[in-house]
Amino acid sequence: MIKVGIIGATGYAGGELVRILMAHKEAEIIWYGSKSYIDKKYSDVFKNMFKVVEDICLDDNLEELASQVDVIFTATPQGYLASILKEDILKQVRVIDLSADYRIKDVTVYEKWYGIEHKSSEFIEEAVYGLCEVNREDIRQARLVANPGCYTTCSILTIIPLLKAGLIKPSSIIVDAKSGTSGAGRGAKVDTLFCEVNENIKAYGVTTHRHTPEIEEQLGYAANEKIVINFTPHLVPMNRGILVTAYADLKEDVSIETIRSAYADCYKQEPFIRLLDQGVCPETKWVEGSNYVDLNVIKDERTGRVIMMGAIDNLMKGAAGQAVQNMNLMFGCNEREGLDLIPLFP
Repeated sequence: MIKVGIIGATGYAGGELVRILMAHKEAEIIWYGSKSYIDKKYSDVFKNMFKVVEDICLDDNLEELASQVDVIFTATPQGYLASILKEDILKQVRVIDLSADYRIKDVTVYEKWYGIEHKSSEFIEEAVYGLCEVNREDIRQARLVANPGCYTTCSILTIIPLLKAGLIKPSSIIVDAKSGTSGAGRGAKVDTLFCEVNENIKAYGVTTHRHTPEIEEQLGYAANEKIVINFTPHLVPMNRGILVTAYADLKEDVSIETIRSAYADCYKQEPFIRLLDQGVCPETKWVEGSNYVDLNVIKDERTGRVIMMGAIDNLMKGAAGQAVQNMNLMFGCNEREGLDLIPLFP
C-alpha cells in the first residue's frame, strides 16, 4: 500500500483527495494535516465522512510526516511549501504540490504575479509540471510534481492540440473562462458569500489573474515560441466546474474535419479526455464529480477563427483528481485507479 499524507486535508481540494483515496485500492491515508483543525475529528469537519474516516486532524509538520509516508499531497496556499521544502524531505518522500509554488519555471515571473518571494527556487527546475496528458513519462520519475491550476488545466487541454498541429496563430489566442465558487477555496471571503455570488456573474482578475503566466508558459512549450494571451476569468453562482471558451485565428483555411482530427490524434490514448460529437458544446454538469475533460471545437467560417471549448470539474481534474492521477503514474498504479467516477447528475 502507498502510505499517503495530506497537508491541507480540510480544504475543498483536500476533502476531494480524501474522498478519492478512500476508494483507492492501493493507497492508505495515514495523516490528515490541517492547521485550523488540529486534534479535531476529520468527520466533524466534513460530515460526509461520518463513519467513514475516524481519524483526527494532525498538524502540518512536514519533516515528521516525510518519515512516515511514501507521498505527501500539499493542498496549501501559495508560498507554504516553498517556505519549508528541503532536500532532506525529498530524499525521503515524493511530493505532489497543489499550489503554484513550482509550476512556473521563471522565478521572477512567479514572484511578480504572486507578490511573494520564492523561498526554495532551487527546486523549480526539478519540479515536473503535472499535466499527465503532456508530461506523463517525466511524472513517472519525479520526486516533486507541480499539480497544475484549475483554469490552466482546462485552458491548456482545450487549446494545445491545435498549437501542436500548427493550425492556429499563437498571438491571437483569447481565453474566456468561468468557474464555480469552490475555486476560491473554503476560507470565508466577502466576494464568495452567498448573497454576493447568487444571481450574479462577474469578471475578475482582468489582465492580472495569476494563472495567466502558467497558461502562457505551457502553451509556449507546445508552440516552441513565447506566447502572450488574453485571459479573463469569471465567477459564476455554482459550486463546481470550469468552462473555457477560447478563440484563435486559423493559420490557413482548413476544414472542420482536419481541426477535429488534430484533437482525435492528440488525445486518442487519453483515458480522461472526451471529444464530444460534432456540434455538441461542453457543459460543466456532465463532468461534475469526475476526472473527465469534455472538449469540442467549432470553426467560424465567417471570421476564419476557431472556437475551442472545454469543461472540467475544478476540484477533480482541476485539483485533486489530477493529483491522484499523478500519484498513480509516480507509483506505477493503473492511471485510472480511484478515478473511474461517473459524473454526478442531477
